[in-house]
Amino acid sequence: MRKIIFGLLLGINTLFGADLFWQESLQKAFELAKNEHKNVMVMVEGEECRWCKKMEHRTLADESVQKRLAAYIVVKVSREDENVFEQLPMVEGVPTIFFMTSEKKVLEKVVGYFNVEDFISYIDDVERNGTVKP
Repeated sequence: MRKIIFGLLLGINTLFGADLFWQESLQKAFELAKNEHKNVMVMVEGEECRWCKKMEHRTLADESVQKRLAAYIVVKVSREDENVFEQLPMVEGVPTIFFMTSEKKVLEKVVGYFNVEDFISYIDDVERNGTVKP
């Protein structure tokens, strides 16, 4: 019975597009990125941030964005977590998204809410340039 239910759930995810698999910690995300030879996308959000929620539920939930982010290790962190700021560059507001190498070097920084088309253009820039920001 469990196999049937699992199969149905897998089929539904495939049919409607699978959600992003968010890592639970920065440390785990960067370890995984190193092991899988991938870059990391870090989303810094605030608990009461309506733009963060819009970014997550509109832009990051979009199937075309999710397909592009499948090449990345993705992790969400809260700006309320002080430990985060020891591991990331300065966060000026939320949402802030960092595209980073597995060695924690910034490739691109995006601050604020962006629609699907604009966010995909940032992903394009990261993949086209692929260089570390000073």
